[in-house]
Amino acid sequence: MLDLTYTAPTPKVISGAKEDWELVIGLEVHAQVASQAKLFSGASTAFGAEPNANVAFVDAAMPGMLPVINEFCVAQAVRTGLGLKAGINLRSAFDRKNYFYPDLPQGYQISQLYHPIVGEGEVLVEMGPGVARRVRIERIHLEQDAGKSIHDMDPAMSFVDLNRTGVALMEIVSRPDIRGPEEAAAYVAKIRQIMRYLGTCDGNMQNGNLRADVNVSVCRPGQYEKWLADGDFGHLGTRCEIKNMNSLRFIQAAIEYEARRQIAIVEDGGTIVQETRLYDPDKGETRSMRSKEEAHDYRYFPCPDLLPLEIEQGWVDDIAATMPELPDARKARYMGDFGLTDYDASVLTAERENAAFFEAVAEGRDGKQAANWVINELFGRLNKEGLSIETSPLSAAQLGGILDLIAKGDISGKMAKDLFEILWTEGGDPAEVAAARGMKQVTDTGAIEAMVDEIIAANPAQVEKAKQNPKLAGWFTGQVLKASGGKANPAAVQEIVSAKLGL
Repeated sequence: MLDLTYTAPTPKVISGAKEDWELVIGLEVHAQVASQAKLFSGASTAFGAEPNANVAFVDAAMPGMLPVINEFCVAQAVRTGLGLKAGINLRSAFDRKNYFYPDLPQGYQISQLYHPIVGEGEVLVEMGPGVARRVRIERIHLEQDAGKSIHDMDPAMSFVDLNRTGVALMEIVSRPDIRGPEEAAAYVAKIRQIMRYLGTCDGNMQNGNLRADVNVSVCRPGQYEKWLADGDFGHLGTRCEIKNMNSLRFIQAAIEYEARRQIAIVEDGGTIVQETRLYDPDKGETRSMRSKEEAHDYRYFPCPDLLPLEIEQGWVDDIAATMPELPDARKARYMGDFGLTDYDASVLTAERENAAFFEAVAEGRDGKQAANWVINELFGRLNKEGLSIETSPLSAAQLGGILDLIAKGDISGKMAKDLFEILWTEGGDPAEVAAARGMKQVTDTGAIEAMVDEIIAANPAQVEKAKQNPKLAGWFTGQVLKASGGKANPAAVQEIVSAKLGL
């Protein structure tokens, strides 16, 4: 394993009208658990169903209906905790969080406040080669999602779709360790990447399966370090929460706007009011939604319908034994085993499917060469045509076959790109296609030498120029390759040309 040492990025500094300010950001990421059934019922979680089609009696809060915990959802939360290097609490409990949800029929949300399923962890958010922010995770708790209110179907009425009601969410709460908009977006992207590797959340932000509440405050330089030293939040500014962000680009824009809004108020002698705000992407601004509630405002109390959740260490150990290799470890392995650059390793490990494809191509072959072909040729073509690795017309076996032909000297690099194009559009076995199309590279030194002799004899003036300036010998190489229809081995041609010209 490659030992990587990271330097923390410099905090974002915003210049106000009077002085400089720094950002302090914490996030609450709401990730929908990848599960076929809801947290407390057997109703489906399939996206795109007809309104109110995926609703069990308990989701609709019918009298007498009691919640039953979904063991798989608990396992997914444990798996996520292990992936974030967090402690797993063998005893946790559910609470009722009371306030009005128009689209949650029971009138309260079942969540975990006092005893969450997962404790403290951390995630490394890379901001460039050798630069990363270590963000502490405070907790992960399980809770049920609310439904969806629809206001644009009728001018006088609102409609409610309960399909999402009761869907399992993991709320991943960070410490206020993030110091800039780019870091915040990179943190959400890293959490998403890890969960997609684990298979605990698909991370689809467009469908609402991954959302973030962003807490933003500003402070003067040096105040954050004082908070780190003594834990006194008085050193930091009053925070405002930007609710339900489902776009990395909007997260950055919302933080930028909110920070400047707070700085302007404070420098004008005003006071920041702790509140929940919404981001309007059309106007590029945040606006007040409601005053920020505290825990006591929700009247939390233990849910009387659910016993405390007790799990065994052996069960946790069994889950840990099935954990996949995670992005950071895989990236370090690629850099160590294959000698890849930080950038190339990051590209290849961005998605689990991409990494699996690369490894299939690289197995038993030159890792750097495999990486170059996967990143430059394959990914470039996929991006151009709007395809994913799952829908690639070219398989890992086919691309590996191209590399095998190059390694054996059967085809040149140019031929390989031509073969790539044929396989992409027509398919087939690389070796069979190359043979059928007459793409075999000429490696017979006798045949190459004859071509070199012929071209040298026909161009005596060029020979004299090349002897005076050896760089001009490349002209002869080009002529031989042209005469051979691009089939002559370039390395062999260069070697023979140099020998014939006495260079």
